[in-house]
Amino acid sequence: MLELRYVLGRFGDLLAGRVGVLLVVLVTGIVLARLAGAYVGVTARTAEILLGYTVLAAGAAVGLRGWARLTAWAVLLGGAAASLSHPAYHVVVLAHLHNLVPLVFLWDWSRRLATPGRWAFRAVQVGWVLVVPAAILLGAVDRWVHPGSGVVTGLVGDGSAVVAASAWPGTPELAVRMLVGFAFLQTMHYVVWVWFMPRAAPEVTAAFEARWPALTSRRVWAIGLGLGVLLAALLLGDYGQGRTVYAALASYHAYLEFPVLLALLARPSRWRLR
Repeated sequence: MLELRYVLGRFGDLLAGRVGVLLVVLVTGIVLARLAGAYVGVTARTAEILLGYTVLAAGAAVGLRGWARLTAWAVLLGGAAASLSHPAYHVVVLAHLHNLVPLVFLWDWSRRLATPGRWAFRAVQVGWVLVVPAAILLGAVDRWVHPGSGVVTGLVGDGSAVVAASAWPGTPELAVRMLVGFAFLQTMHYVVWVWFMPRAAPEVTAAFEARWPALTSRRVWAIGLGLGVLLAALLLGDYGQGRTVYAALASYHAYLEFPVLLALLARPSRWRLR
């Protein structure tokens, strides 16, 4: 909820009108495909992949121009072919890439800082987004983690369901490392959106509330906390079902970011914070 509030407050002009309606319709299709995945399997996964790349193609149409747009479409076409050929990898890659998204938004936010502080701030962000996960994947924390240990065992038996959700299929030697890296980046993801951005960019919250006055800060927090409680109950009662519902709802903030990221990376000066 807080991430959506930031994206819509910061880039509301980009996602307004017919563009916004189209993206919401496409992402809603992804949500339905994820919810149906447990029942129709491969067909729903294929639908999600096709809709996901359609969102990206639409984002390229909105955020890019000329050769940049054509290049993006060509890359997306190749990516779609790879995803359809290896659908199990598609979901894992998407989940991990989403955890890197805060780096772009933090980089954008840091434009307001003076030059020495700006580069120091950016260096810290690169450290936790890229350097720490790389160290984890290389085995830096192996002595403290191992399969079937700790809270994971207590919640979901031997922990295999949690590991499988974030690891490459068929690579057990990397599975736990990928889970730890994923958990670290997800934790930092919440630090960024729940703690840092609401304090560091109050003007974005103000812009959001000016556009949607009924969604005050208190109501946004209430909705987010309420959904969190419901999801926690689902996860504790049936981890697989809870994860399916969470993944479906998370599609909105994950996929709506893509057009914004393309526009921000292609034309940063247009979206400079004022």
